[in-house]
Amino acid sequence: MLSDNAAQYWKANLRLLAICLVIWFIVSYGCGILLVEPLNTIKLGGYKLGFWFAQQGSIYVFILLIFFYAVSMGALDRKYGFDEE
Repeated sequence: MLSDNAAQYWKANLRLLAICLVIWFIVSYGCGILLVEPLNTIKLGGYKLGFWFAQQGSIYVFILLIFFYAVSMGALDRKYGFDEE
């Protein structure tokens, strides 16, 4: 039973990690490099949005993803019984 529970926990962990990495890739590579020209038509605080994503936005999204991952892993730990009580 424990190994089945651990396998489900690991699968959920990998799914969460993949989602976070895809979001990070889309924001940093997609918005910062591939979509920079269309995003540059929008201004944010006087700067072009594509430039902002390349310089600052991807860092902010990365920090938010760290907090999201930590909270989500806490929930997964509690769900599968691997939390520290």
